Amino acid sequence: MDTVFFVASKLLGGVLQPETWIVAAFGAIALALIARRQRAALRLSLASFATLLVLGIVPLGDLMLAPIERSYPLTPELQEVHGIIVLGGGEDLRASARWGAVQLGQGAERYTATLALARAYPEARIVFTGGSGALRDARGAPLTEADLAARFFADQGLDAERLILERRARNTAENARFSHALAGAAPEETWVLVTSAFHMPRAMRSFTNAGWTGLVPYPVDHRTARFSDQLGWGLGRNLAQMAIALREYVGLVVYRATAR
Repeated sequence: MDTVFFVASKLLGGVLQPETWIVAAFGAIALALIARRQRAALRLSLASFATLLVLGIVPLGDLMLAPIERSYPLTPELQEVHGIIVLGGGEDLRASARWGAVQLGQGAERYTATLALARAYPEARIVFTGGSGALRDARGAPLTEADLAARFFADQGLDAERLILERRARNTAENARFSHALAGAAPEETWVLVTSAFHMPRAMRSFTNAGWTGLVPYPVDHRTARFSDQLGWGLGRNLAQMAIALREYVGLVVYRATAR
C-alpha cells in the first residue's frame, strides 16, 4: 500500500506542475489547428500568452507559499535538546552520484542548520531520514540521501556515534514512521525537527501521527521574499514557487485524509 501511495503521489505531483499545464495548452492549440478550428486555436494561444505573461511578472507563487512558511516561528525557543531530526531534501542525488562527491542544492540549510544545532547541543543525538523520493527509485535507491548525509557530516567532523541514519523513507510519512522506530525517543524528551519552512506543516502532522512527542519545529530554507522585491520578469522562479505551493496545499489535504 505504501508503494501504491508513493507512486500515486508522484503522478499527482506531475499533474500539479505548472509546466505540465503549459504543455497541455500547447497540445490543445495543436489539436485545434489540426482540426482546422483556427478561431479556437487563436483564443487558446492568446489565453496562454496572457497567462504566461502574468505568471512571469507577478510572483503569485510567493503569495501562495508565504502563509505556509509563516506557520511556525523562525527561531523557536530552545533549552534542553535531546535530539535533532533532519529530513533529506537539501542534496542533489543525481549530481552527487555523477561526481562522486556530496552536492547540495536548494534546501542545503537543512544541513547547515543541523550542524549549528549539533554544535550548540553537543549531547543531542541526530537522526537523518531520507532514502530517495524519485519515482525510478520506488523499490530502492543505489545511493540514498542518508548516504550523502553520512559523508557530509563526517567531512564536517561530526562524531559518527551521534548520527542515526534512516535510509528507506521515500516521502514525509515514511520519514516520520521509520525515524521514530530507529530513534527510540522517550516521551519526555525534546526533539528538534529540521526541514524547509514550506514543508514544516506537513512534516509536523506526519511526525505527530507517527507517535513523536515533544517536537519543536525548526523551519529553515525560506523561499519567499517581499512581494515588491520579486515583482518583475522571472517566469522560471515564479512557476517553481507555484509548484511548491500547490504540492504542499494538496499534500496537506491528502495527508490529512489518509491520516499520514
